[in-house]
Amino acid sequence: MAFYDGLFNALGLREWCDRDASDAPMSMADLLKQNNANSVDPNAEVFPFPSLDNLNDACSSIGQSRDVTAAIETGFLAAKPALKAVLDPITQPLSWMLDGALWLFETTPWWLMISALLILAYYASRSVGVTIFVALSLFVLGLVDHYDVAMQTLSIIFVCTSISVMLGVPIGILMSKFDRFQRFTVPVLDLLQTLPTFVYLIPLIFLFSVTESKLYGIAIILYAIVPVIRLTDLGIRLVDKDVIEAANAFGMNAKQRLLKVELPLALPNIMAGVNQTIMMSLAMVVIASLVSAPGLGRNVLVGIRQLELGVGIVGGIGIVLLAVILDRTSKAALSRVDKASHANGH
Repeated sequence: MAFYDGLFNALGLREWCDRDASDAPMSMADLLKQNNANSVDPNAEVFPFPSLDNLNDACSSIGQSRDVTAAIETGFLAAKPALKAVLDPITQPLSWMLDGALWLFETTPWWLMISALLILAYYASRSVGVTIFVALSLFVLGLVDHYDVAMQTLSIIFVCTSISVMLGVPIGILMSKFDRFQRFTVPVLDLLQTLPTFVYLIPLIFLFSVTESKLYGIAIILYAIVPVIRLTDLGIRLVDKDVIEAANAFGMNAKQRLLKVELPLALPNIMAGVNQTIMMSLAMVVIASLVSAPGLGRNVLVGIRQLELGVGIVGGIGIVLLAVILDRTSKAALSRVDKASHANGH
């Protein structure tokens, strides 16, 4: 780093720079290149970017990027006991719900479970075609001995989607009613929506044991809750102002207006949010298999790790079938709600 050597010399800082030279650890770049220590980089720049590592090469008193990562890790580990003491009792019911749903879906006889799912599919969609498709898909999964793992995945989706809706709809309502709360919440939702899926797992792995169901449950909920919050907020804000004025003219208070006017009119948007939440939950279940989430995602992971092409493909097809089942059923329900909304409007 001849450029920065000369710069620090010109500024008269050489003595300060060399003060801790003997204590300077290996930089991150040097650590990665330690097997080629004698090689010379042909692309070395005359004026490299003034990163911490480049400045440290010329002045050992300046910290390295490894110091930054070490400080972040140290800070997180220092806060871990307090965070765990607060979060453990709050999140423990999630583990109980996930374990309970898993036990229920696994121990219920297949003929009873499939009958219940078909009744639920028909009740939600009111479509014979969708119900027949659900029956055929479940039959195919059972035929290739993937019924049990499919039910494991379905139990996780059921719990995480239910919690996402129960938390997301009230948050969306608050956002629609309080602009200041919306301005605070939107950046948080943007962060949750843009974070790569693997990033969700990093802090959770340090906070919770991989044997705890809430580890993957929290990751799935954080990833999947965003659409239902956004679309609930949007749906209520899109309610016609004339309808709101008419409700006020009839003497409705805020609670009556919300329950009898705004939520029914916003229901198509809310259902669209639920549909997207279901799909995102299913997508995250596969990633969550890295931290002990059971189900079809684990089969895909085994196929990747052990280069078992057939195992991975069959597991992937199972996930696709579940995705199509959930998507078709929820979209049919959305279409039915939308038609009912338009009929009431006319």
